[in-house]
This record gives sequence, C-alpha cells and structure tokens, in this order.
Amino acid sequence: MTEESMPANQPLKLGPLTLILSILVLLAAVVTITAEILGAQTLVYFTKPLILVLIIAIAFFSYDPPSRLYKWTIIIGLLFSLIGDILLMLPQDLFLWGLISFAVAQLFYTGAFIGDGGFYRNLRSAVPFLLYGVFMAALLWTDLGDMRIPALLYLVIILVMAWQGYGHWRQTQQTRSRLAFIGVLLFVASDSFLAVNRWLYDFEDLAPILILGTYYAAQWLIGQSAGNKHI
Repeated sequence: MTEESMPANQPLKLGPLTLILSILVLLAAVVTITAEILGAQTLVYFTKPLILVLIIAIAFFSYDPPSRLYKWTIIIGLLFSLIGDILLMLPQDLFLWGLISFAVAQLFYTGAFIGDGGFYRNLRSAVPFLLYGVFMAALLWTDLGDMRIPALLYLVIILVMAWQGYGHWRQTQQTRSRLAFIGVLLFVASDSFLAVNRWLYDFEDLAPILILGTYYAAQWLIGQSAGNKHI
C-alpha cells in the first residue's frame, strides 16, 4: 500500500450499545480477577467465558469495517480465544490444548492484519520482536521441559502477530488498526506474564491482575478494531 493509496483516518465511533457492552466487560473482568484471587472458581466458570462473549458481540455489532473478511476473521479469532479460555479454566490439565486454541486465534488475527494492509516486509521493524523472542526463550528454556517445542512455536506465532499488527497500523494509519496493535502488544505482555508465572516465578495473588488485566484489555482493543463504527 502506497502513501497515496492510504485511506483517510477515521475516528472510532462508539455507540450506546458498545458502551454498555464495554462497561459489562470491565465489570465482568473485575469480578473474574477478584474471584481468581479469592479462589471462587464456580464464579469464574460463569464470568470468564462471559467476557469473551461480550467482546465478540462488540465486534459483531461493529460496522464500516475495512472489509467483511477483516471483521469476520477477527470474530473467528475471538471465538478461538473463547475456546482457549474455557480449556484453561477447567480443572483438567488442558494447557496444551488451550495453547493451541490461542495459537489458532493469533493466526486468524495475523491473517486479518495481512488481509487488510498486506504483508509487512520491513525486516528492520521485526528486530525488536525477534530480540524479545530470544530473550523470553532464553529466560524460560531450562524450565519448559516437554513444553519446549510447543512453547517455542507459540512464541513465534504470537510475535509474528505482533509484528504484522505493527505493519497493519503503519500501512493503514487507522485509529482501529492502532487499537489492534496496542491490543496485540498487551496480548504478548499477558502471555509473557503467564509463562513466567507458570514456569519461572509465582506471582501469587498478583498473577490474575497481571495476566487477565492485560489479556482482557488486549481482546477488547482487538474486538474494537473490527469496524470503524459501533452501534
């Protein structure tokens, strides 16, 4: 996409329904984080999936998207994230399956970014993401055990998503693409906190705040990017 072909930036417009849904997301996130800290798992079983359902509704009711493909690819990514949330909150150890679900979600997000702005080929812009990936791999490598290969593949997928999210913003120069890029950075932060908490250092009661706080903000921002306007 050339400078001349860039669409004019459009401010994001949030309607009353989106504002109500967003307030419900915030309230449900606070309840979920509090319930995680207090160990009220029964409440978590209800509120945790509800948050992604509300964010999917925000994306669904958006309009004036860059394309129908972009909007629906984002929604499918959110659906796989919902599946991942459900898998990770169940009492069985389904961490690997949850990891796969989130990896698929991130592949859909990456596909949405590339489908809208084109594949971003500026290799210099990939260097910070590459360095961060090397840092995280080195930090966790000795503690990963049998999860080394899945975790490494997941790290590659999420950092490619972040790189292409940056490229999507740079190429489209839209408010919604900037929100999506901030969202994917928060997604990386959330998964980094999760990995450190699981394999390296127990954050204890701070873990739900760090992991879920950044995660829900990430998904909300990505969901907002499904359209320039919201009902």
